[in-house]
Amino acid sequence: MYLSVMDVKALDDYRLLLKFENEEERIFDINPYLEIGKFQELKNKKLFKTVRISFDTIEWDNGLDLDPELLYQKSKAVVAS
Repeated sequence: MYLSVMDVKALDDYRLLLKFENEEERIFDINPYLEIGKFQELKNKKLFKTVRISFDTIEWDNGLDLDPELLYQKSKAVVAS
């Protein structure tokens, strides 16, 4: 079973701060995807910052979304300081 995304915040460096239903905060880096297909549109920072929760995952205004399992697996845990 996968974890739903409960909150998302776009960071200035094309990374996303995600909070999952287990209360874990993780960082997902979009940079490796920015040369692939529709992800190229996210180079526009205004569009990148339109990211929002959609059902159990995230979505941008251009209709692009990502699977919550991918977001969790490819993100890194936020280390408390």
